[in-house]
Amino acid sequence: MRKIKLTAIMAIFVLMLAACSDSSKETNQESKPKEDNKSEEVAKPTTVEITDAHGTVTVPVNPKNVVALDNRTFETLADWNIELSAVPKDVMPEGISYKSDDSVQNIGNHREPNLEILAAADPELVIVGQRFADYYEEIKKLVPNAVVIDLNVDISEEAAAPGENLVNGLKNSTIALGQIFDKNEEAKQLVADFDKVIEDAKSAYNGTDTVMSVIVSGGDIGFAAPSSGRVWGPMYEIFGWVPALEVADSSTDHKGDEVSVEAIAQSNPDWIFVLDRDAGTSDAATSTPAKDVIANSPALQNTTAVSKEQIIYAPADTYTNESIQTYLELFENLANTLAK
Repeated sequence: MRKIKLTAIMAIFVLMLAACSDSSKETNQESKPKEDNKSEEVAKPTTVEITDAHGTVTVPVNPKNVVALDNRTFETLADWNIELSAVPKDVMPEGISYKSDDSVQNIGNHREPNLEILAAADPELVIVGQRFADYYEEIKKLVPNAVVIDLNVDISEEAAAPGENLVNGLKNSTIALGQIFDKNEEAKQLVADFDKVIEDAKSAYNGTDTVMSVIVSGGDIGFAAPSSGRVWGPMYEIFGWVPALEVADSSTDHKGDEVSVEAIAQSNPDWIFVLDRDAGTSDAATSTPAKDVIANSPALQNTTAVSKEQIIYAPADTYTNESIQTYLELFENLANTLAK
């Protein structure tokens, strides 16, 4: 009888040990972290398709060796700390970090570029645009292993108006740069800020005041015509400005069209918008500032714009730094000044 009882007790003890062992296994399995399923991880793309002035181009993401030739891109790339191997320092304004960086080679300017430096750099990506757009085919032949993109600002349909081209071009090129250099959020924020400041500047203009836009260079005042004039021309469409003067056969000349100061004065503009061309070039130190040229022009002193001090100047580096940041600064100034 005692033997049976002892056998039963031993059996119960064995069952208890087995239960404890199973419980321990379950606890260990629950506490053990699950292994990451690497097969479920989504790898970041190594290339991206963007649309440039010539069509769809496949571009490497975060390329390691980059040459940038488009003035509209320099400030954006500098703000994003993108390393460049070569740039045209001769047409780059002071204040852009690449200009003073000795590790970045100087290709010169668009009139006589040293494209041998570009070829020797053996870039993975070349960003062409604006002043260097005419060298697109030549550059492609020089660096056949590189991806060459043309971010010329006018990448909208040819039939589109200048204002639409300017706005869409700046926005599209900014988004493209964001995709290439993995700065999508930064690019989206720039575009959002750009859209907002455009609306602010539109709202600030009363719709009736007349506008005269000019370019000052070498002490002379040139006429920046509505639609076609350098920098200011497209803004007549963007903001619905009423031009104080319209001239037949106007051009896109970088110094403006030759219109007499007397003719400008006779148009008696409510506002004068000024681009100081020399301030954005190497001539800045030896040239008369645009503010002095306007102030010392006897013919303009009786105009409404001058007598009421209704004059707006583009940022000093605008002529060689037509980045989206430059236009943000300019449009914000327009919005704040016109609203007063």
